[in-house]
Amino acid sequence: MIGHVGRGAVALLALAGCSDGSASGSAAQAVASPAERACLRDVAAETGNPTVRVERSSFSEAGTEVIVLVGDGSGPYPPAPWRCIAYSDGTTAGIMSLVDEGAL
Repeated sequence: MIGHVGRGAVALLALAGCSDGSASGSAAQAVASPAERACLRDVAAETGNPTVRVERSSFSEAGTEVIVLVGDGSGPYPPAPWRCIAYSDGTTAGIMSLVDEGAL
């Protein structure tokens, strides 16, 4: 017979394996790929804003597309999406804002 503590431990272990596959904050930075880290570095430099995080990335042998969110969203605007292409040698290109400024 499993005691109350034992049941709780079993339930906790069962839940520990559950994840929706997303990561945020510093946890996302800790597991970022080399391509994602290169884009985080260069988008932060381009925007002058050190608050950056990966929204998503798409690997390709030609170059990995990384969508980076810039800003913490604490002001009146949400974090702004930026696009970056990262290459296997650690360089990046095509850094550009994805904000539709014409709609503002």
